[in-house]
Amino acid sequence: MKRPYLLLLAVSLCGTAAGQRRKIVIDQDGSGPGGSNQMAMMVLLQSPETEVLGLTMVTGNAWRDEAAQHTLRMLELIGRTEVPVVPGAVYPLVRGQEETRLAFALHGKPVWLGAWGSRTADVPLPEGGVLPAHMNSGRVLGAYEIPPMPEGKPATVPLKEDAAHFLVRQVRAHPGEVTIFAGGPLTNIALAIAIEPRFAEMTRGIVLMGGSLNPQTEDPEFATSPRHEFNFWFDPEAARIVLRAAWPRIEVTTVDVSIKAMFTEQMLAEISKSPHAVARYVAQYSQERYYLWDELAACAWLDPSIITRRRELHMDVDLSHGPSYGYTLTWVDKLKPATGVRLVQAQVDLDLPKFTRQFVKLMSAPAPGKAERGVQ
Repeated sequence: MKRPYLLLLAVSLCGTAAGQRRKIVIDQDGSGPGGSNQMAMMVLLQSPETEVLGLTMVTGNAWRDEAAQHTLRMLELIGRTEVPVVPGAVYPLVRGQEETRLAFALHGKPVWLGAWGSRTADVPLPEGGVLPAHMNSGRVLGAYEIPPMPEGKPATVPLKEDAAHFLVRQVRAHPGEVTIFAGGPLTNIALAIAIEPRFAEMTRGIVLMGGSLNPQTEDPEFATSPRHEFNFWFDPEAARIVLRAAWPRIEVTTVDVSIKAMFTEQMLAEISKSPHAVARYVAQYSQERYYLWDELAACAWLDPSIITRRRELHMDVDLSHGPSYGYTLTWVDKLKPATGVRLVQAQVDLDLPKFTRQFVKLMSAPAPGKAERGVQ
């Protein structure tokens, strides 16, 4: 018997009807300025085929309020302030900062703690890598502390609505049309599912950057802990809720494929030639050489042919609160547990030249015109 969402899957991969723009809500831990989180949002904002309904903010790489400020300012600098920014969850559902720090003595410390601390010192970077500023800033900020912003403070403000209710409202307003793009921990989306249990099935599907299978790398962050990935690790309970929900399709950009796509000097130099606002922002604030985690997820949603290999796996997250708490769990169909785990499309390889061309083109292009964005 065919799965009932196969027709929806075909439409998702091939695009909507001619002339119809694809609706998306971006849920992001928008650290900045520049970097993977901001550039991924700009990828989707730059596409004339996409209608971005809103940007919901969650704590992950940065605290929620700092992420919202960087994102508001990014929108001002690229001329897209009509897109709403919506604050969401400040803390994970269960995992706590102090409990996590106490566990380090027993289980060891991960390389990256996100809003809870800078990158672990003395851990080598990938060859040629230069850290984003937010990953080596040193001092740990409080949850509601906004550090000095190199790009300047925004004049615009977030919506007063919370992210979970905004997500539900958008999906109810456009049933079967909205894709959820999740570039950070999944707290906001888990809360939306709690508010509206049919939330996932009312969407067109979810695209998320998360999970790790068996990345082939000498980078010690992943070579020594191949099932550890930050977004799942930071809020494991939320990740489990989201992965078990009734999405028409779950597309997962894993560590395995992300580490094959790095932001290079050549890419930055090419983008920097453009006089347009997004390119100027990238040239000034995205100077790091690091993995293009979320940008790859965004570009692959726009053009699925960028991904050359996927694995169909049943995916879940370890909630044991031991040394593997938050790690990725996967099974093939014959070995899956009888606990409601869902099938995902786990991306594991890509056409790197095609991805690079698309990313550079979008970052170099002028902003889509008002007519293309449906603005009167």
